[in-house]
Amino acid sequence: MSTPKTQTEWKLTTLAEAVGVSPRTVRYYVQRGLLPAPPFKGPDTVYGEEHLVRLKAIRVLQARFLPLDAIQVELLRLSPEELRRLAETPVLPAPLPEEPARLTVRAAEKDPTVEVARYQRWLLAPGLELHVSEQAEAKVRALAERVRALIKESEEGKQS
Repeated sequence: MSTPKTQTEWKLTTLAEAVGVSPRTVRYYVQRGLLPAPPFKGPDTVYGEEHLVRLKAIRVLQARFLPLDAIQVELLRLSPEELRRLAETPVLPAPLPEEPARLTVRAAEKDPTVEVARYQRWLLAPGLELHVSEQAEAKVRALAERVRALIKESEEGKQS
């Protein structure tokens, strides 16, 4: 839902809908300090342009997989103009890689007796990863491949 450019105040539900979050999320962000508290509380509470811009910026930063603590630091660091530019950045889904990345879980460098486990990290969808051990049994790896194929088919179906 897009918001009219002339609107400068929103009720909680309208603001939440405009950004694609729940009213509960807006209240939580206020509690966490990601958003300033509205000027007053009660049935006539309204949220302003700053709330809208900050909520949109939070959504962009979440799409970059930043945790809320890092988002809070970033919001404090940005000037109002930088915040506005960030809020206007389109949030696009991350592309799925063709080949899985290889991860190594590192043991303590000084202890050569500790075995190092190697994993493949597959990004199945934005926000969803699957880690498969290189020592996994063949049927476990086959199951992982089936899950990956199903998600890829689902993504291709959305694009057509």
